[in-house]
Formats: sequence, C-alpha cells, structure tokens
Amino acid sequence: QVELVETGGGLVQPGDSLRLSCVASGRSFSDYFSGWFRQAPGKDREFVAAISRTAKTTDYADPVKGRFTISRDNAKNTMYLQMNSLKPEDTAVYFCAANRRMYSRTENNYDYWGQGTQVTVSS
Repeated sequence: QVELVETGGGLVQPGDSLRLSCVASGRSFSDYFSGWFRQAPGKDREFVAAISRTAKTTDYADPVKGRFTISRDNAKNTMYLQMNSLKPEDTAVYFCAANRRMYSRTENNYDYWGQGTQVTVSS
C-alpha cells in the first residue's frame, strides 16, 4: 500500500498560481496510477486530473483544462498539480489519490487518498 500527503494549499487572489505536491510513501510510486480530485463547499468531490504510471499520458476535467498541469517524479515519489490563472470557483479541498489498476477519472477506482489541502481563491 501507499500513504499520500498533500501540501501547498493556501489563500491566493484570482489570476494567481499555486503548486500542490503529493508525496507518497510505501510501495514504489511508479506502480500506481494517480490523480487529483477536489471538493468545493456544498458540492460533491469531483475529478480534476489524472496521470499514468510513467507520466506519458494525462487527463483533465474541462474546467481546469489549459490552466492546470499534472506531473509526477517517480524518483522522488511525488506528484504535482501546477495551478495557473486561478479562479474563485477553483476554491476547494484538493485531494491526491492513487490506485494500481487503471488510469481513471472515477473516484471509486482509487484506493488510496491523502488528507486534503485547502485552496482558497478570493479577492
């Protein structure tokens, strides 16, 4: 199994950038597909981005496409989410997730989750 810890959240203004990190411990991170999800106040958790085990393919939800970039460094057991041109509607708790089976944007396909990090975009 793998333990996941997200960091990098904070309070920023619209148009600013923020970089989230997810550090994995346990089994080799290269064995896992991984992704980012978020949950805004009063809403269900939603898919943000996913990345394959070797980072050759990525997938993004429409609201973040062109603004967010998912990446990973398996040598450092770390996944990242670079968030640019942030909007108030990006405000949410952001979670990293991992599974060994598939490349997916469906949350119930993920077995391992971090504790979440708060991102607030406000003027």
